[in-house]
Amino acid sequence: MKTDLMKYFTLLLAVVLISCGKSETIEESNEPGSSDKQKNLTLNKIDSVSKPKNVVFILSDDHRYDFMGFTGKVPFLETPNMDRMGTKGVHFKNAFVTTSLCSPSRASILTGQFSHHHGVVDNQSAVADSVTFFPQYLQEAGYKTGYVGKWHMGEHHAGARPGFDYWVSFRGQGVYYNPTLNVNGTEKVYSDSSYITDLITEYSLDFLKEQNNQQPFFLYVSHKGVHSEFQPAERHADEYAGKDPQYPPTMNPKVTGSSDIYYNYEDVPKWVKEQRYSWHGVDYMYHGQIKFDDFYRRYLETLLSVDESIGEILDYLEEEGLLENTIVFYMGDNGFSFGEHGLIDKRHAYEESIRVPLLLYGAQHMGEEGKDIEKMVQNIDIAPSILHMAGLDKPENMDGKSFVPLLHGQEIDWRERIYYEYFWERPFPQTPTTYAVRTDKYKYIRYHGIWDINELYNLEEDPWEANNLIRNPEYKEIAKNLNQDLFEWLKETNGLHIPVRKDYGTKIDHKYKGTY
Repeated sequence: MKTDLMKYFTLLLAVVLISCGKSETIEESNEPGSSDKQKNLTLNKIDSVSKPKNVVFILSDDHRYDFMGFTGKVPFLETPNMDRMGTKGVHFKNAFVTTSLCSPSRASILTGQFSHHHGVVDNQSAVADSVTFFPQYLQEAGYKTGYVGKWHMGEHHAGARPGFDYWVSFRGQGVYYNPTLNVNGTEKVYSDSSYITDLITEYSLDFLKEQNNQQPFFLYVSHKGVHSEFQPAERHADEYAGKDPQYPPTMNPKVTGSSDIYYNYEDVPKWVKEQRYSWHGVDYMYHGQIKFDDFYRRYLETLLSVDESIGEILDYLEEEGLLENTIVFYMGDNGFSFGEHGLIDKRHAYEESIRVPLLLYGAQHMGEEGKDIEKMVQNIDIAPSILHMAGLDKPENMDGKSFVPLLHGQEIDWRERIYYEYFWERPFPQTPTTYAVRTDKYKYIRYHGIWDINELYNLEEDPWEANNLIRNPEYKEIAKNLNQDLFEWLKETNGLHIPVRKDYGTKIDHKYKGTY
C-alpha cells in the first residue's frame, strides 16, 4: 500500500518539478536583499502602539478548524496546548482562507493579498520578484526575523527567501522522516528516524534562545504536519487505534436512517458526485490504497506532534518571561474534508475546506482571558494585524485588514462577507475553478468552465450544507444578489481573469492517465 502511494506522489512531484523548470533562476533572484533595494519598505507608524510586540506565528498544514480537543468535534482527540491557547487566549471561531490550497494560502498570509493579486494561484506558481512579504517591513523596522519549516510556494528549492535573517527549510513538501534541511545556507541531512516536527521545534527554540530584550523579534514556524500522506511520530503511532471516526451525514447518501439531516442529493453538483470515485473521494480515496478509518486516525495521530511543538514554544516563552510582550499565533493554512459530501482533501468552498483554526495567546494587551471572537477573519488579515502589533500601518496594496481592534473589543467597521477563489489544477482535475461569497447566514458558490449546478446554502439552518437551495424560488433573489456581489468584488479587485498554465507531460489522473 505505502509503496503504491509513494509511486503516485513521486510521479506527481515530477510533474510539479517539470512545470517549475525556471527554479534555478528563481533561486538566484530570491536571495535575501536581491530585490529589496528597489522597494520602499518603510511604513507609517501607529502612534497608539507604544512598544512593538514580539510575534511567533505557528502554521500547520491542512488542519481543519474544528479538529481540536476543546471544540469537542472528535471526542477522543487530545490537544492540550491548542486547548490552552483556545480557552485561555483568543479563539477566532470564524477564520477562513481566500483559497484553500497550500501555496496560494501561504502567499496570502505573507502578502495580505488575494491569490489573483499575488499571483500564486496553485502549487506550481512561482512568487514574482515584485511581491513583498510582510517580514521585509518588519526587518526595515528593526525586527530580528526567522523562518523555520515548510515554504512550498512554487519554487522547489530550500534557499532563503526575502524577509528573514534566520532560515531553516526544505524543498517542496518535504518528508516526515530523515529530511534534508537548509540551515542558514548549509545543507544538513538527517537520519536515525529524525522527525520533521521535532526538528522544526528544535530550530525554532534555537532562534528564540538567541533573542534579547534589545530588539523585537518575529518567528514564523511552518509545520509539514498534518499534510498527507500522514506519518505520525513513532511515539504517537497507533495512539488512536480502534477509535471510531465521526462520519458526517453527507458522507454516504445511500445510507438511510443514519441521520436526521435531510440530504438533497439531487442538487449536489455532478462534479462532486464524480469526485467521490477519485483520489480525493471516499469511494476511491488515494486510488484505493488506504481505508477511510485508517486515514482519519493517522491524521489525528500526526497532529499530536504539532500540538506538542506548540506546547514547547509556549513553555519556553513563559519560562523566560517573554510572554508579557509576545503574541503567539496558531493557524492552519487551509481546512480539510473528512467525508463531507463524499470528499476528502480541500480546494472546494464547503465549510470544512475554507475554515481554519486561528488562536492567539500571550501579550497582556489582548484583553481578558478566554475570548471568543465571532467576526469573520481571513488569512489576508494576518499580515496587516502583525504589522499593527509592530506599530506599523499596512501598505496600500494589502487586501486584508488588521483585526487588532477586535482583540480589544472595539466596535469597528468590519466585513460582513468573505470571498473565495480557487483555480482548476491539472494534477488534480476533479475540482473546477470555484468562486464563492459567504455572509453570516448564506453562502453562494459558483463554478466556472463546467456545465453544472451552482450552490446556495442557508448556513444558520443548514450548517452541513446538505440542502442546496439554488432551485428554490423563495431564495432566487438572494442568489441573484450574491451573484452580483461576487462579480462586483471580482471587478473591483481586478479578478476577472482565469490563469492558464502550460501543460507538461501527459495526464496523471486515473481516468485519463497517459493521454495528452
